[in-house]
This record gives sequence, C-alpha cells and structure tokens, in this order.
Amino acid sequence: MLSKPAFYDPTKSYEDNYTSGPPIFSQDIKPPSRDLHNAKTFEFLGQKVSLPFGIPPGPLLNSQYMKAAFEWGYDVSTYKTVRAEEFPCHPFPNILFVQTPPDLHPDQTPHLTATPERPESIDKLSITNSFGVPSKPVPFWQEDVRKALTYVKENQAMILSFMGTVKEKQTQDEFVTDFAQAGKLSAETGTKILEANLSCPNIGNEGLVCYNLEATEAVAKAIRKKIGAIPLILKVGYYKEDEHLEKLAAVADKYANAIAAINTLQVEVVDEKGEQALPGKNRLRSGVCGASIKWAGLEMVTKLKKIKEKNNYSFAIVGIGGVMTVDDYFDYRKAGADLVQSATGSMWNPYLANDIWKAENEV
Repeated sequence: MLSKPAFYDPTKSYEDNYTSGPPIFSQDIKPPSRDLHNAKTFEFLGQKVSLPFGIPPGPLLNSQYMKAAFEWGYDVSTYKTVRAEEFPCHPFPNILFVQTPPDLHPDQTPHLTATPERPESIDKLSITNSFGVPSKPVPFWQEDVRKALTYVKENQAMILSFMGTVKEKQTQDEFVTDFAQAGKLSAETGTKILEANLSCPNIGNEGLVCYNLEATEAVAKAIRKKIGAIPLILKVGYYKEDEHLEKLAAVADKYANAIAAINTLQVEVVDEKGEQALPGKNRLRSGVCGASIKWAGLEMVTKLKKIKEKNNYSFAIVGIGGVMTVDDYFDYRKAGADLVQSATGSMWNPYLANDIWKAENEV
C-alpha cells in the first residue's frame, strides 16, 4: 500500500501547501538515520554528495520543503522554479491521479482519464500536474532560497531552478532577456548549481522552449553571460528526433554543464464524462509523470550518453521520469545518469532515498 503523500498534499491548494509546509512534518514519523562512516560518496558538478539522488523542481515549494528533503536523505534536490517577477498558480486542483497504460506514448494514447482512486502499488502510480509554474515576488523568494541553503548538510547540494516568462506581444529577444535576468537573480542567492527550465512554454507557440533549438541556444548563451562560471543545468522534455537531441547536446556542451531529462509527457486529461478534468483556460492538456513515463526518461539518458561519448562532450546527465523504486534508480544509473531525481515516487514514499542509499552501500 502507498503511504500518505510526503512532500505535497494534492487535496490542498498550492497556497495551503506553501504556507503549511510539507505533509511529512505533520506525520508522526522521523527521518531514518544513516551511518556515513565508510559509506560511498559521489560527485556532481563539483559537489561531493552522499547519494546522487534527489527531488526535481515541483514538490519542493520553499525552504521548509527543502529542509524536509535534505533531512530525509534526498541529497541533491531542486528548489521549485522561480521567475524574474511574481506569477500566479493555476486554479485548484493541481494534481490528479490518471489511468495510464504501463508505458504512456502520447501518439498512441492522446488522452487519459482522471480518477480519484490511486493504485495499490507505487510502481503503477501516475499523476497529472498542472501548476503553471507559480513564483513569489523576487525579494521574497531570494530570501527564502538563502534560508533553504542553510539546511544543506555535509555532502548534499541544492539546485535552484528558474525560467523566463512568456508575455503578450513579446519578442524572442525580450523573452531571452527575461530568462537571463531570472538566471542573474537566481545567482545572487549564492546557490552553487542553477537549472534553466526549458521545458516551459515557448514564445509564439504552444510548444516548449527546448523544442525551439534556436531559442534554446540564445537563452543558454544569455544566461551564461549573466551567471558567470556557476554550473548550469538545462532541463528539457522528451525529444522524438535524434537529430534534435544532437543539436541540444551541442548547445549544452558550449554553454552548460548538464542536461536534465525529462520533465513530463503532455496529453489531454478528461474526467469520467469525457470533459476537461482540470478547470480553466488552456488546461485540457497537461503533463503526466510517474511510472508510465519511465521509458521516455530512460531512453533520453541512454541516447544522451551515446551522443556524449561520440562527441567527447563533458556535460553531466540528470535522469528523471518514473523513478518509483530502488530498481528504477539503478536502471537510470546503468543507462548513464550521473544524478537521478524522483518527484512522484518521493511524494508518496519518503523512504525512497534511504532505501536507495542502503542498496548503494549494501547496508
């Protein structure tokens, strides 16, 4: 049986979750202890870590969530994406369980049905999430990020995710400038690793920034000028065409230090009556994450490793998507991931990081 959600309560609004803190703090359980004496250590982008595993941007809304993640052994975790200005959250609900095939291929299954029932087994759990990437005012989140950094323990690392904001009648140059400014503001917090969320809406269409490779390179170049030598991760979606992935890798090798893949797979989500499940404009399609997208994340890591080796590139690879169990973590590591992250799996199983740590150290 699945445990109660640990890092986000889907029955509450985004604001309620933000102010009340991670659900795990109100549960009568304590973080497992780890004897780090003679335990393995790893390296990620110049940072020594006890375990190359953590939580990606999404469930970790603020410093209190980061505190919980680090206490529970998610050693490389990411503060939820911020912007260069305040931005609202989509209406509640923001997370729904969905009925999916074992492997979700949007071309084969263009829409899914939301359901109030969650599966008995966590390795069959998939959800749709639709937040709209909310962000607090800049001074507010900068102060909170600095607070979050105080919770980073020895052999742990925090990543700060950021993105540009699409605006009406905006030119691509204006979008690039806004994205780079978000990077500059993020760098001001003192965070040692930054992540540009390119798996967000693109200027002039309904796709993602990462699928417009010209815009991707312009954004990466502008960010690098603003943040100096701080390690930079490019967070992307799933690429169908190998040619496009090759171009992305070339951009990453030139301007970044790592590629994180993937975010979600987008499909239409309807209720049992066949109507739009998530209320509001432009919410018929939303991202699906969880067990059913593991194939896509694993495929991306495998391809990126081959491209990296073929071209002698030096960027690191962050594997994300459908990491629900210990075995999923090792599948990603064997495929070539330098770091593995789990959102959905960690939300319902807070012990996932500790279980992986024990397996890595044969405890």
